[in-house]
Order: sequence, then C-alpha cells, then structure tokens
Amino acid sequence: MNVFERMESEVRSYSRAWPVVFDRAQGSWLHDEDGRRYLDFFAGAGALNYGHNPPVLKRALMDYLDRDGVAHSLDMFTVARRHFLTALQETVLTPRALDYRVVFPGPGGANAVEAALKLARRVTGRTTVIGFTNSFHGMTLGALAVSGNAAKRAAAGVPLGHTVSMPYDGYVDAGNPGGFPELLDRMIGDSGSGLDKPAAVIVETVQGEGGVRAATDEWLRALAAVCRRHSVLLIVDDVQMGCGRTGPFFSFEDAGIVPDMVCLSKSIGGYGLPLALTLIRPDLDVWQPGEHNGTFRGVGPAFVTGAAALHAYWSGNDLEKAVRRAGERLALALGELADSHQDAALTVRGRGLAAGLGFRAAEGATAGDIASRVSAEAFRRGLLVETSGADGSVVKLLPPLTVTDAELDQGVDILDASITAALHT
Repeated sequence: MNVFERMESEVRSYSRAWPVVFDRAQGSWLHDEDGRRYLDFFAGAGALNYGHNPPVLKRALMDYLDRDGVAHSLDMFTVARRHFLTALQETVLTPRALDYRVVFPGPGGANAVEAALKLARRVTGRTTVIGFTNSFHGMTLGALAVSGNAAKRAAAGVPLGHTVSMPYDGYVDAGNPGGFPELLDRMIGDSGSGLDKPAAVIVETVQGEGGVRAATDEWLRALAAVCRRHSVLLIVDDVQMGCGRTGPFFSFEDAGIVPDMVCLSKSIGGYGLPLALTLIRPDLDVWQPGEHNGTFRGVGPAFVTGAAALHAYWSGNDLEKAVRRAGERLALALGELADSHQDAALTVRGRGLAAGLGFRAAEGATAGDIASRVSAEAFRRGLLVETSGADGSVVKLLPPLTVTDAELDQGVDILDASITAALHT
C-alpha cells in the first residue's frame, strides 16, 4: 500500500472504503491480489453493466489491438468509429424511432453534460438552466452548477451561476409526489415569478448519486410537456441509468418521452473504456467546426467494445427482459429484508437494477453513519456496495445487468448479515 499512500492525492475515495489491491475480475466478481473474491454490486459506478471482462467484448478488443487498429483519432474518420455509429443506429435508435445526431464530446459523462448545456444556451440564446434537488451531473463547473449536492458544489471554489434548482419528484412530499411541473409551467408563464425563461431543464429519471430516487413516469411526462409548451429544451442525463440499467436501453423509454438531448457515458463503451455521447435533435446541430472539441473523443478501443456490446446485448430485447425480471426479484428481496429489520425503518428505492436501501438515524448515529457501517460490514463479508445521497444515508446497489439469480440472492444475504452487524455495533 505504501506507493499509493506516498504518491496519490488525498482526493481518492473508493480505495478508502475498500482498502485492498484488486488484481483480476470476471463477470460479477473482483479478486484481490491475495486471492480473495468480492461480489461486485458497484460495477464501476455503472460503467460495467455487462460485468467485468465479458468474453465477447474482450475478444473484439484483442482482435482489434492485434491487427494494430487505430487507438486514437480525435474526430477523424475511422473504421471503428463507423462500426460504432452503425451499431448505435441499427440496434438502438432505429428500433425506437429516435432521430438523433451524435456528438462525441470527450471521455466522460461530465463532458457529455457540458456539451449539452453549452449547446442549449447556444441554440436558445438563453442562459438559465434548471436542475433539481439531490441531482448530480459531474464534477466540472457547468455540471456542478446544475447539481444539487452542496459538498460537491462547494469544491468548485467559485460561484456557480445561471442555474436554478427546483424540487425533484417527491421532494416536497414523499407521500404525494408531483406538483413541480405545474409550478414550473406557471412560473415560466408569469412575468412576476422572477424566473428567467430557461434554456433547458436537465433531469435524471433516477437520481443515482442523489439517493436512488426514481421519478414517476407521470411526473416525467408532465415535465416534458411543460418544456415543449414553452420551447425549453429537455436534457436527460442517462450517464448512469442508461444502457439498460433500469430495463430498457434508455431510462426514459417507459415514460414515453423523447428528450431534445441525451447524455450517455459509463457503459456505452461496454468494457469500461472511456466514451461519452451527447445525442441531439438534428435541428439543434448548430455547432461550427471545432466549436466544441476535445483530445479524447476518438478512442478506438472504446468504439470497438461499444459496438460489440450493442450487437451482443441490444440486437433484441432479451437483456431488457432479464433486467426487468432481475429488478423485480431484487426489489422483492429488499422489501423482505426491510420487513425483517423493522427497527431500522428501511426504505426500498430505485428501478430495475439500480436499487437502494435508505436508512434513518438511530440513537447516537446519523443515517449516514449507519449506511456507512453497513457498507463496511458488507465489504468485510465480500460484497462491494457504496453509499449515496447528500447525507450518505442510502446503500446503493448497481450489480451488473448480467448478474445471476444466485449472485443476487447471495448479495442480499450478505447485505442482511451486514445490516444486523451494523445495527448492533
């Protein structure tokens, strides 16, 4: 461990929660250098939807490297880029009757968000963007400005302006969700509201870092309708919840809405390699050549594994069906777990294979303290889960979409034992 302590910045975080040196990975499992294995319900924060080293993607990557395929190309045309765009069109966009152009903004999700925000302001000539309570969109300045987490926003070191935070679904009254779209509709139309007409609204259909809070389909439809009515662009941040995490490829499909822009990253590269997309309506493509660019927007290996993932997992709807079924199984198991720990007053959250267990404060311990103890106990028992939410009070589960029923059951059993241990520490 000495080299990490000596050379790495104090900013590292996950390695503090899981202080071992990992060496190998396959499927739903990580192995440390001492040979101990861990069931991975973290999955690279959602970057490994198809698990670690899926054989079909590994073979495609190795073949590409073996023939000296182009590894780096900025936005030059390459065979790998063409294969990826063709796969995206054939397996995702055309079957869903979606007409988007593709912006390659850089390697990560924050790049996709920054491109969307910049383009929305460019197209509309307006500056304000509406974000939501408990949202998280990335660590760059523009993405932080539309995020709700105070601690992450404070790390910017400068004022974060030209944004307005509004209540997410269920924020005001968890027992009576809704209400905000109607409020936004009235405020945009009222010259006395003090709200400048926004360029865009950016929303996560399920707030992953914000505590695995899922908006209802009705709320999302109402929000989309307000945006249409007032010519405000709707941006869906699908960086973590896209690529099948909630069941369908896009997390907004069940709501029946069509965003003006969609931000994708994490699992769009399939293998955990850096790739990000900003999908935009064709009429919004007003960029001038080079007006938005970046060095790592043409990572050939990511195009190869991304295309292979689309063909392998999204040529039909088998994976979507499997995720829906596994999500129902997980939600049922977590509900039973919550019933068996009534003294902890647990709440089950999420959609599909994005799930969470919310904790409440107990005597002498905050909710965040308890969730952190559960996560630590899970690690000691061989399960990787992180915490989320502004106060860290939610244990978040993001198993690979390829997880087996036996692995799901094993993970829940470990979580059960971990909660018992944490509550009696």
